[in-house]
Amino acid sequence: MKTLGDVKVGESSTIVKLHGEGAVKRRIMDMGLTKGVAVHVRKVAPLGDPIEVTVRGYELSIRKADAAMIE
Repeated sequence: MKTLGDVKVGESSTIVKLHGEGAVKRRIMDMGLTKGVAVHVRKVAPLGDPIEVTVRGYELSIRKADAAMIE
């Protein structure tokens, strides 16, 4: 299983599954991160948190803990 947190800078990936429950999963989906969407990792902060991705034509910063829930 490869999560969004494992994707290297400059690589693209497609979301296969979202883990988590309730409000956390809903918040991730509300940001546009849903099954089948292509995601491009643009930058990672020096300490690894947060991760900046391009999804659906806009840039989004996501915490590493949330990225670990996206397969």
